[in-house]
Amino acid sequence: MSAKALVDWAYPLAESLLSKPLPRRWAHSQGVAERARVLGPILGSDADLLEAAAVLHDVGYAPDLAKTGFHPLDGARYLRDAAHADETVVRLVAHHSCAWMEAEARGLRDELEEEFPRVDSHLSDALCFCDMNTTPDGTPTNPVDRINEIAGRYGPESLIGTFIRRAEPEILGCTVRVLERLATVKRQPM
Repeated sequence: MSAKALVDWAYPLAESLLSKPLPRRWAHSQGVAERARVLGPILGSDADLLEAAAVLHDVGYAPDLAKTGFHPLDGARYLRDAAHADETVVRLVAHHSCAWMEAEARGLRDELEEEFPRVDSHLSDALCFCDMNTTPDGTPTNPVDRINEIAGRYGPESLIGTFIRRAEPEILGCTVRVLERLATVKRQPM
């Protein structure tokens, strides 16, 4: 499947899984994909791949797919086993936004990493950047406000609240690395 065909395939799949049962999650996923399109200048031939992963990153929240309650793993398994998605897209979904740290807190890290090896850091950084710069409603934000929103929504002492605070330095690091790559591209003469 061509990269463009992958994007054209990903949107209706994500919409079919999220739009009715979880309209806010669908709005968020569309916003994350919108952020991914902005990163095209630093992604080159991987731009469409990232956009597909961005719109699909939260499909594991879909009620029919939620098996473990850990959405990166549930989504990746569905995309691999039922949707037969591109392997890199599946692995990006499995590891989006420091998922390994949450998997560790849930006792699922070995399972996650054995089934789905991590992808190149530039793509992981880019997907984390897109996710953490998008509100639950799909509008742009910044990673500090997004982390605070997540911790507030779940509670600071919850598994998610604890995980997101633990992941905060890495999330901010992803953001810095992506912004540095964007700045470098924008400084280059045309």
